[in-house]
Amino acid sequence: MIKIHCLNPISPKGLDELTDSYVITDTVDEAQGILVRSAPMLDLTFSKELNCIARAGAGVNNIPLDVCSEQGIVVFNTPGANANGVKELVIASMLLACRDLVGGIEWCRNNAQDANITKTTEKEKKNFAGTEIQGKTLGVIGLGAIGAKVANVAISLGMKVIGYDPFISIHAAWSLSSKVEHATDINALLEKSDFITLHLPLTSDSKGMINSSIISKMKVGTVLLNFSRDTLVNEEDLHAAIESGIVRKYITDFPNPTIMKMKNTIVIPHLGASTEESEDNCAHMAVLEMMDYIENGNIKNSVNYPSCDMGICSVTSRLAILHKNIPNMIGQITQTLAKYNLNISNLMNNSKGQFAYTLIDLENEINETLIQELNSIEGISKVRALKKM
Repeated sequence: MIKIHCLNPISPKGLDELTDSYVITDTVDEAQGILVRSAPMLDLTFSKELNCIARAGAGVNNIPLDVCSEQGIVVFNTPGANANGVKELVIASMLLACRDLVGGIEWCRNNAQDANITKTTEKEKKNFAGTEIQGKTLGVIGLGAIGAKVANVAISLGMKVIGYDPFISIHAAWSLSSKVEHATDINALLEKSDFITLHLPLTSDSKGMINSSIISKMKVGTVLLNFSRDTLVNEEDLHAAIESGIVRKYITDFPNPTIMKMKNTIVIPHLGASTEESEDNCAHMAVLEMMDYIENGNIKNSVNYPSCDMGICSVTSRLAILHKNIPNMIGQITQTLAKYNLNISNLMNNSKGQFAYTLIDLENEINETLIQELNSIEGISKVRALKKM
């Protein structure tokens, strides 16, 4: 039986995909796969049994990617599975920034005992008046699954939309409305946008990218929305921008002590993907990714290893080899197979940064001695032998 451990409650919509070959274990050290949402894993020690971690969500900052890569543990995420839930919250947040709905609702609550509240309302409602989003310009930084959806909905609501993404995928480009203006220079977006929304991953390059230099190019009175990661924004520079009026409102899905002390902010308790539908979609996608890797060796949507897909394992044996992206690795592997008189019927190799992955279909059965010899090659992290299910 293949043992799976859940570090967080995982939607039954995902777990129901597990076949009779799988069993859920309460013991993490014996698991071959881990399903996780937001549970912290940075201080965990992983057993040799562990082959993969599937994150039911997009962000993986709770997972030690460097450690996993070195130990040959493939980390999956589920990009796009929660895109609609986040998109809807971004649109709702733009409306909250324009119309003081929160203040108006609180005023009604605080005056619930006023016998003349109907009459008083007509006098007080001017204090909560706002603006409309129709005709305003939205700048979308990052046109992945979520950013593209936000851009398209904003167009349908009568907004002008400028998108910026130097790494936009062909799929994302095809999914964008033709009415979205594509900025090749981020400055063009900053100068024209009434609203700016961030939809990009947190990397060493993007950390703190919204800083004083970027903010200085924004229109006075810009509304900034951040539903990606809090550390994309330099909070000291943001505070100065709010005080000066360059940023009229900052809406974020990431509460922290610094942001909670700033005025003109709307802070939401990380609800972007907190819908039943998003949790179901993420769990379903994570489980299928994990099963395809465990059973067939295929990798899709890994954040630390390259994509590699040779379909369902229908041959006698398949080798799944995780290794460093270094010269002569394939040569050493094939030489070892030749030593055991094994014939290769198919081979696929892809790399991603420092790491690479090789799938090899064989017409012969594999013995443990071969696995041990392959594992002894310098630069190889893990070798798995798969068989036709």
